[in-house]
Amino acid sequence: MFHPKRQFTVWFTCLILVAVGLSQTGPPRESDKREAHLIEFIKLDPTIKLDIRYATADNFVGRQVYPEARAFLQKPAAKAVVRVHRKLKKQGLGLVIFDGYRPWAITKLFWEVTPEDKRKFVANPERGSKHNRGCAVDLSIFDLKTGALLPMPSAYDEFTERASPNYTGGTEEENRNRELLRQLMEDVGFTVNPNEWWHFDYKNWEDYAIYDISFAEAAAKD
Repeated sequence: MFHPKRQFTVWFTCLILVAVGLSQTGPPRESDKREAHLIEFIKLDPTIKLDIRYATADNFVGRQVYPEARAFLQKPAAKAVVRVHRKLKKQGLGLVIFDGYRPWAITKLFWEVTPEDKRKFVANPERGSKHNRGCAVDLSIFDLKTGALLPMPSAYDEFTERASPNYTGGTEEENRNRELLRQLMEDVGFTVNPNEWWHFDYKNWEDYAIYDISFAEAAAKD
């Protein structure tokens, strides 16, 4: 006897199994890529300030996703960031790092917890991110004397139009600070993300693979 309800149950169960089977469990594989040579910022210059939000609950996920507050980047990119930091020090300023290399598994988590209408602010794990390649850094500027962040048009990881590097609604001071950061980073080979003033990608990022190694593994390769 034909049982529509039973048939639907079987069909729905099969659909779930297919979806689970197709779900991505590891980073995309690419050939002819350079091996990771990630270096920790504080090993190049301990005066760079770290404010690794993902090692705390103070982030858009609302919980800690990194086991420890550390920041790595591919060595050429990290050295370029340090040059910017040292240039700023002449003005009584410095760089604060929010994030650098990010394991692919964290990118997958970010994608899964972000609403569809906000996903332009996070990377699709099917393609991976430049953070996964160790060639993207999230950062801002702080005052060396007070330790305070300089005013910017938006907060870090704020998923609004104010986060755009081309947003014109900020104050004169906020826009000036944002443009100072952008100019200095572009001068050493970085390009700003079109949706986030704090996110910069280093040149030749395509040369590197998408990594899913831990911070401890990254440090061991240093």
